[in-house]
Order: sequence, then structure tokens, then C-alpha cells
Amino acid sequence: NISGALCISQAWPGMARTIYNDPKRFLETYLTPYPGFFFTGDGAYRTMKGYYQLTGRLDDIINISGHRLGTAEVEDVVNHHVAVAESAVIGYPHEIKGEGKMLDFLPLKHLSWGYGTAETLAAELQELISKKIAKYAAPDYVQVTH
Repeated sequence: NISGALCISQAWPGMARTIYNDPKRFLETYLTPYPGFFFTGDGAYRTMKGYYQLTGRLDDIINISGHRLGTAEVEDVVNHHVAVAESAVIGYPHEIKGEGKMLDFLPLKHLSWGYGTAETLAAELQELISKKIAKYAAPDYVQVTH
């Protein structure tokens, strides 16, 4: 059981070869961080049995009141809740904090649809994030979709 950057050792046809008008950025972003490998920009979790789970973008950062927070970090905590199938955290302009965050696209697992109200689930997720990461990491808004 290990987490880290998802990298690919061999290229395939049709894979990106450059960034339009910025080949240096392509090299710095995808080939330089892990020499000999193509860095996808995503994080991954590998189980002891060899299964992989993508945990989200490693370069997607939200700055909340001076705290830099990876969206994948919050999504990972939320996805461990029994009722949540998957999640996405997005930033938005906030006049006091600089950026706020909203936990959005939160479909529930089919068997969990009867799991309390959306407000109850939102409160539980905010508390879970506060405990596992920090109070400032709890989202301002939670959008539950069925």
C-alpha cells in the first residue's frame, strides 16, 4: 500500500509530444521531474495486490487564507466516506480568503442513497475533512448529487 506520482515508463502512439508554442514547458512539466519517465500529473495509490487508484491531480492547488491545499488531498478524505462514490473539489474566488473551495460532483453510492439528508452528509463530510486535514480545509459549500 503506497501512494505517489503516477509515471509511465514507455510512450505510446498519440501521446503528447509537446505543448503548443512552449516545448520547454512540456519538458519541464512532464519529463524532468522523474528522469526516464513521463509524469502524468496525477497521483496514484497502489494496493498490496497491485491494484491502482488515481487520487487526483498533484498540481491542482487552492490557496485558502495563505494555506496551499491540494484538491486531491481533500477528495481522498471524502472518498473514504461510506456514502460517497467519488468527488471533486474546485476553487472559486472568495473576497476574504482569496480562494474558497466547494466540494462538488458528489454522487452517492447506490446502496447509500437512503443515507440521511444531504445536509447531514454535508455536515459529516465537513467534520471529517476538519479532523483528517484541518479546519481551514473544510469546504464552504457541499453539493450532493444523486
